[in-house]
Amino acid sequence: MTDDTRTGRLARLVDSDRFATVIAVVIVANAVILGLETYPAVMADYGDTLILLNEICFAVFVVELVLRLASYGRHLPDFFRSGWNVFDLVVIGAVFIPGVREQAQLLRLLRLARIVRLVRYLPDARVLVLTVIKSIPSLFSMVVLTILLLFVYGMVGWSLFGEALPESWGTIGRAMLTLFILLTLENFPTYLEQAEAVSPYAIVFFISYVLLAAFVVFNLLIGIVIGSMERARESMAGGAAAGESTGATEGADADLADRIRRLQADLAELESALRQRAG
Repeated sequence: MTDDTRTGRLARLVDSDRFATVIAVVIVANAVILGLETYPAVMADYGDTLILLNEICFAVFVVELVLRLASYGRHLPDFFRSGWNVFDLVVIGAVFIPGVREQAQLLRLLRLARIVRLVRYLPDARVLVLTVIKSIPSLFSMVVLTILLLFVYGMVGWSLFGEALPESWGTIGRAMLTLFILLTLENFPTYLEQAEAVSPYAIVFFISYVLLAAFVVFNLLIGIVIGSMERARESMAGGAAAGESTGATEGADADLADRIRRLQADLAELESALRQRAG
């Protein structure tokens, strides 16, 4: 969304689709370079070239950041209202902090973080990120419910199978870990077969757990994600509509000011003509 305080050619440039496409292409190229650097044979033959290309990509990112900062003009504090702007400033500007370039591991992480910036230029990806953020409050309650379910069934599983199957059910921790693995139904027949040899209640235990955990919990999770995605799309659509409304208002104001200037010019000509006749 374009900030309503940003005007001029520079703001239109950095917010244009062509500019976004160029930066996205550079980000993808930088990702390819980082991937090639993991091959020792490639580095041995083309290491210097890859390093040079990486520096060129970084230079493009620096120019982009400077242009984006400059596009805010006198309203520079508004730059920091956008989380993406702050993220760009951190991952690009941190390289200029003394001592960072000497930290090879930190430098690699910053270079890798530049690739994440591709999300900024993909609208659908931004929706997914916003969906995850909006899902966090509901997911927290979901996590608490899942842990409670694992604990209850873990205690039941420990009491039923703990002595005979200590590796899977010997402690509450092992039992909850086994149940967590069963959330994906991984090795379900194996666990069920082992438990059936120990207790006649194994079938009831496993079937009830699968119905509650694997189906109910996952369906609730899907519902939370879908609801959060709808709110994220509405939020982005509302922001875009607000931007369009602001642009329309600015256009109407400019048109009204132009009409007033024309009327003033016509009145000045009429007054001049009247003075000449009177003279």
